[in-house]
Parts: sequence; structure tokens; C-alpha cells
Amino acid sequence: MLDFRASGVLLHPTSLPSRFGIGDLGENAYRFVDFLANSDQQIWQILPIGPTGYGNSPYLSYSALAGNPLLISPAVLQQQDLLTWEDLQHLPDFPLDRVDFERVIEIKMPLLRKASDRFQEIASDEEKGKFQSFCNRHNDWLSDYALFMSLKEAHHSSSWNQWAADISARQPQAMVEWAAKLADDLLFHKFVQYQFFYQWQNLKQYANEQGIKLFGDIPIYVAHDSVDVWAHRQIFQLDPDTGEATLIAGVPPDYFSETGQLWGNPVYNWQELEKTDFKWWIRRVEAILEYVDIVRIDHFRGLQAYWAVPHGETTAIKGTWLNAPGDKFFQRLEKQLGKLPIVAEDLGVITPEVEALRDKFSFPGMKILQFAFDGDRANGFLPYNYTDRNCIVYTGTHDNDTTLGWFNERSPEEKVQVIDYLGCIGNDGIHWAMIRLALGSVG
Repeated sequence: MLDFRASGVLLHPTSLPSRFGIGDLGENAYRFVDFLANSDQQIWQILPIGPTGYGNSPYLSYSALAGNPLLISPAVLQQQDLLTWEDLQHLPDFPLDRVDFERVIEIKMPLLRKASDRFQEIASDEEKGKFQSFCNRHNDWLSDYALFMSLKEAHHSSSWNQWAADISARQPQAMVEWAAKLADDLLFHKFVQYQFFYQWQNLKQYANEQGIKLFGDIPIYVAHDSVDVWAHRQIFQLDPDTGEATLIAGVPPDYFSETGQLWGNPVYNWQELEKTDFKWWIRRVEAILEYVDIVRIDHFRGLQAYWAVPHGETTAIKGTWLNAPGDKFFQRLEKQLGKLPIVAEDLGVITPEVEALRDKFSFPGMKILQFAFDGDRANGFLPYNYTDRNCIVYTGTHDNDTTLGWFNERSPEEKVQVIDYLGCIGNDGIHWAMIRLALGSVG
């Protein structure tokens, strides 16, 4: 369990203000750390930080271990003389209320290319040595990632299982030939990861010095179109001929959806993972803990049992529950890495078996106040029903509306219930009242 009481803010870095159209690891990230410290907060929680694919969701990434290039600060690159003042002029007027990802990519990726080329031209021997040391240290995933991204660009962003059979199957000769052909692109993608790593490490060091812990997130599943699936086909449930997922992740029908949710991710081949002592999963946890101090495992219940839907289904109705070796995995993880600051996202279909797995390893669970007001006095999200202090209390998460938006959507009867419980008048202070409720809970 986490052995301290603390409070903080969930804000993904993309939401920070920036003249580059997307929040990044530059000056405003440090200002946000200062804001947290000056507000007597101790936690900055973020969403997954991997490179995003189609749809730009942080929960659908090209890699479980790489960082998102769009979070790299061009201003920091300018400070390193890898970009010039002229390079950063004549930027478009990006929208202020949202991230226009396609426009950001059009502007930012060429800037990163310029910086990479400049690095090769002007970097000192010492700096090039640091870059090479980074590449050597992370070679277990970096080389595959750089080749994967380069291949995607060479194949006009098509999925890896639509490439030529030899490179899709990672035949050794094809790997060598493509790596030689795309050598410059490989170098670029490695440079980008080098910059991401050190910009992030500098920010993390600053945050920790100000008393702020970074709280990260591991999506339980990875995207089918990812380097993880391409490079480790044996640990996923895939058709050996087509590379398509034979079983798809999701959740069954419930009160919120008559057809359930079909996520599209391939589920794991847990038998193969067990044979390796869960090597890939453990490396994944180890990697994220280089970036953050605390980590949440999204859809934690999927490590006890998961909903698997056959390929070809258009809804999640015909799925089935299959057991996962979560107990064995966490025992192995603890044996190899020690006690870890893991938080379980224990929302959704939570059974006694899921709670037992969470509690056996003393992982804090989550309480969402927006879920508390359904008229049931025994609702487990109401603070007076909390039976365990080992939990983290949220007004809402990234999956929820804002507090004010949520309140405005309540029925008149529900609004009365919320206001009566919180002791506030009207909706002007509803967000502060919910924050006070969270801070005053035993969690």
C-alpha cells in the first residue's frame, strides 16, 4: 500500500498551455509543478505517455515502453541549439480549447526531424556518447520500436500484419535489409526517444525536489498495431497465419451498455507469458517506473479474469470470462522488483476474487464520488461507507465529465440529493464542495 496521505491533481501534460498546439515538457510543465507545490499538493497524476496511434488516445499506443514524441518541448530543443529562433516562428493559430492532433503532427514532427539532423551535425563527442549509452541501455525495446515506426512510415501507416510476409513475420534477412535501408529513420526515432527520456527525467527530478510525486498509468492492453504485438506475437492470442487477434478484449453488457464494450485490443496468451516468468510484463512495469513514482494499472480486474470476445463479433455480447494468473504475476513481480507503489483501477465488474487479489498485495483501490449519488445509502462510493483507508478518492477521472458538467446533467431529484449531502447552496460551488468531500474522506 501507499504509506502516506496526500492529495493532488490529475492533468495530462497535453492539456498544459503551449504555443505549439499541445502541452509539452517545457516551461509550463515546470510552472504546473510550482502551482502544485505552492498549493500544498503532493501528487501530479497523468495518463499513459506512450506514442499515440490512430485516434490519438493515450490508451491506444504504438509502444508500451516508448514516450510520446508530441510531448517533447521545441523550446527546450532551441535551448540546446538543435532548433533556431527562426524554426519556431510563423506557427499557426492553434485552437485554445482542444488539441488539433493532425495539425500538431504536421508542424511538430518536421521540427523534430530538424533537431535530429542538427544533433548529428553539431553534438559534441560527449553528447553523442550519452546518446549511444541511452541506446545501449534501452536496446531491448528501442531497436524494435525504431524499426517498427520506420516501417510504418515506409508502408504509409498500414498495420504490421499488412506488410510483406517476410518483414511482418520478422524473418532475420528481411530485418537486416530493412534496417539498413531505413538507417536514417531508425536514428531519428532513437534520437526522439533520447530527447523524450531526458526532458521527462529533468521534469521528474524537478517535481520530486519540490515534493511532488508523479503518478502514471499502465493500460492493461496494448494496441494490435503496436511494436509489442509485432515483436512478441507469441504472448498474444493471434491467428498464426494472418496475425489478426483471435480473441478481442472488452467488457460484457451492463447497465450502461446493452451490447457491452468491444475495445479491439488482442488479449494475452497467459500460458506463454507464464513460461517466461512474465518477462514482458515485468519489463513494462520496470520501464514506467523510470518515469513516475506511483503507477495505476488500468482495468485491474483483467489480471484476475478478463472478458474475451471471438474475432469477427461486432459487439461484446458473445464474450466469455477467462481466468488470468494475476496472483502468480504479482508474486513474480514482487520477487523481482520488490514492493511497488501500484494502484488498482478497481472499477466496473468487481468480484470478490478481484478484491482478494487487490488486497493480497495491499494495492489501493479507487473511489469515484460522481458514482456515489444514486439514491442508495449503501452505495460503496459514499465516503461514510468506506471500510478501508487504503484507497484513493477522486471527484472524477478522465473517464468522467467535469464535476459541474456532471452535476448539470443530474435530474432535479438527484441534484437535491447531492446538494443536501454536500451542504452547499446552488451549483456555483459544487466543484469545491466535492473536492472538500474527497479531502475529508478516510481515503
